[in-house]
Amino acid sequence: MRSLTRHLRVGALALAGLAASGLVAACAPVRADNGPGSAAVARSDAAIAVSPEDASRKWNPTKPILVTVASGRFSKVVVHGGGDRVSGHYLRGGSVWESTSRLAYATRYRVHATAVDATGRVATSRTSFRTVHPKSLLGVSVTPLGGWTVGVGMPIIVTFDRPVQDRAKVESLLHVTSHPSVQGGWYWVSDQMVRWRPRDYWPAGTKVSLNAALAGQDLGGGVWGGSDVHLNFTIGSATVDTVDMASDELTVRQNGKVIRTIPVTTGKPGWDTRVGTKVIMSRQPEVTMDAATLDVPKNSPDYYRLKVQWAMRLTWSGEFLHAAPWSVADQGVDNVSHGCTGMSDANALWLYDFSKVGDPVVYVNGTRPLEPWNGYTDWNIPWSQWQAGSALH
Repeated sequence: MRSLTRHLRVGALALAGLAASGLVAACAPVRADNGPGSAAVARSDAAIAVSPEDASRKWNPTKPILVTVASGRFSKVVVHGGGDRVSGHYLRGGSVWESTSRLAYATRYRVHATAVDATGRVATSRTSFRTVHPKSLLGVSVTPLGGWTVGVGMPIIVTFDRPVQDRAKVESLLHVTSHPSVQGGWYWVSDQMVRWRPRDYWPAGTKVSLNAALAGQDLGGGVWGGSDVHLNFTIGSATVDTVDMASDELTVRQNGKVIRTIPVTTGKPGWDTRVGTKVIMSRQPEVTMDAATLDVPKNSPDYYRLKVQWAMRLTWSGEFLHAAPWSVADQGVDNVSHGCTGMSDANALWLYDFSKVGDPVVYVNGTRPLEPWNGYTDWNIPWSQWQAGSALH
């Protein structure tokens, strides 16, 4: 009995010595964790980093989330925000995860990443951040629309839904490319509209692209770009009309060749048609014209309200090319209209079918000037003056 007690004591002392030297094998596997309370266990060599790393700063939603791990590879990365899971892909053998879907403004995102090191020990990371919360977003509309085929005089018109404070910043984000390449530039009509035109008319057949990279851009005063704009359009045949208000003739040229000469009537004295280069803005098979829109009282002998066919708008103030069967006897002879260019039904239908939005119509031998921006009046501005209208000039 005394011998057995002695052996037990010796065995206990031996085990204590082994334990002190760290040579005792554990009964359960060692759990690797970089989280709180893990100081007593082996830590993973995998080191996870998340960008954005500063949760106190608001993140630009156009920038991707980047999650990286050193001395390891990811087993899983999950990002949620606004109730949706953010898509992404793994790079560099699984040591990098990058988001691929666009983030939203004013949204909190949570990043949960799990990685393993070369020995299989696990590291985890949980972080969160918020994206920028703009005071307002800048809305944009563009003419012409994508997919259109337009005339050689068509400008690119970008209209904003609120005043632009930093014109230079916005203009630097608007890019026009074309094939063939042409010289051109932007001109600020107002703090809510900027236009682009080539130095000379577009060459027929030109392919044009506009890329407005506005999303995620701080445009000043708490206003941020809401979305990008990408569109393509095509320049059609080179059709240019000339209206001689002295001879009352409209001459249609395509690629420099005279296609047709049409007798017309323009504005009578007091209702003179404006002189200068106009551009067809729209085409409508039928339009109701009401002199009340020109502040003509209904009891005036100049008042009219009638439907006209094959109408193509040239000015915001109401000048059109259109059919005027009531004035056929005066067409090619005298000017009797209220400012529009009238012609016979047959000629109006032919011209309507032959024309397209963006075709220039040049009025000569008149005295009434065309007001700036009363239509697509860009071609009346000398090129040097146009260049000076750029915020980047």
